[in-house]
Amino acid sequence: MVLGRVVGTVVSTSKDENLDGLKLLIVQHVKMDLTETSAYTVAADGIGAGYGEYVLVVSGSSARMGTRVKNRPLDASILAIVDQVEVGGKVRMTREGASVG
Repeated sequence: MVLGRVVGTVVSTSKDENLDGLKLLIVQHVKMDLTETSAYTVAADGIGAGYGEYVLVVSGSSARMGTRVKNRPLDASILAIVDQVEVGGKVRMTREGASVG
């Protein structure tokens, strides 16, 4: 599982019909202190994530286990929008409007 931030989209009008209805988002991987890395993943979005949001990306066979992505030809998918990141007892990030606690 990878923690990352949505930084862009991929648009493809010609694709396998099993991908119809899914957004493809570019996710930049981040470290636990939320600093950016040079790694990126294109992931199918099954939950409605948006630009700038922190998300959890799963890959491999796990990428095909979410409700909206089940049995689709995917190697990476977004399965959660992150509400809060806490490392070593310090809250590093809280999503605006999230009820955390």
